[in-house]
Parts: sequence; structure tokens; C-alpha cells
Amino acid sequence: MNTAEKLARQVLDSLTTGDVASVGDLVTEDFVDHGAPPWAPQGRAGYLTILTFLSTRLKIRYEVHDVVADGDKVAVRATAHGVHDVDTLGFAPTGRPYAMPTMHLYRAEGGLLAEHWGVRDELSVLWQVGALPVPAPIPLSEA
Repeated sequence: MNTAEKLARQVLDSLTTGDVASVGDLVTEDFVDHGAPPWAPQGRAGYLTILTFLSTRLKIRYEVHDVVADGDKVAVRATAHGVHDVDTLGFAPTGRPYAMPTMHLYRAEGGLLAEHWGVRDELSVLWQVGALPVPAPIPLSEA
């Protein structure tokens, strides 16, 4: 297990345990979260703000499926589990649970995480919580 893998697992575990403050010791002061919304603050403080929102408001917990580590990087395929019980999507909470497929890539530098890239299937969340109707499948022979 390389440094990036060890640290990334600790970050994802912190969301499940609610110990987001511990992530401050795992990331650089100038940490860059390429997966954050464009208006989100950057740096260590910004990342902690985002993780606190995920943990306390969205109550996200991660189920890790695959981890591939090499050199100073680690890729993690995981499912983010939550319940739509707050108005963060622009419509009233539905109370429905969701499971959002995610991919994360972290890069370590000097024994700390320095960068994160995240890809989330947010469209599937909108379908699962009822914000958008699930499209009817089309026959593949007509595609």
C-alpha cells in the first residue's frame, strides 16, 4: 500500500466515522480538489469545508470497491451512499436513499495528499430520488 492509498482510504473513512477534522492532517495546505464545484474554496480549509458538508448535511458514506495504486497516485472506485433529506438539489427532500457511483484519483506529495480528481454519476442520483423521470429504454437495434 503506497502513501496515497493509505491517505485516500483515511479520507473516505473519515466521512463514514464523521471525523472530517482529521483530514486536515492528511492533505497539503495548498490542496487542489479538481472534482469540487467551481465556486468551492480550494486549499486544505476548502477541502475540509466540502467534506464537512458531505458528512454533516448529506451524510455521505463510501463503500470502496476497487483500489489501484502506483507511484504517487491512487485510484478508488466507490459508491457514495446517502438519503435525499435536505434541499441541496433545488427541490424539496424526498427522503429517498441513493447510491452514487464515483471514481477518485488522488496524488500524494511529501507524505500528504496534494490533489484530488472526482467523477460522480450525479444524473443517476436525480433519477433515484425522483427529481427526474427515468428514461424508457430504447431497443439497441434502433440505435
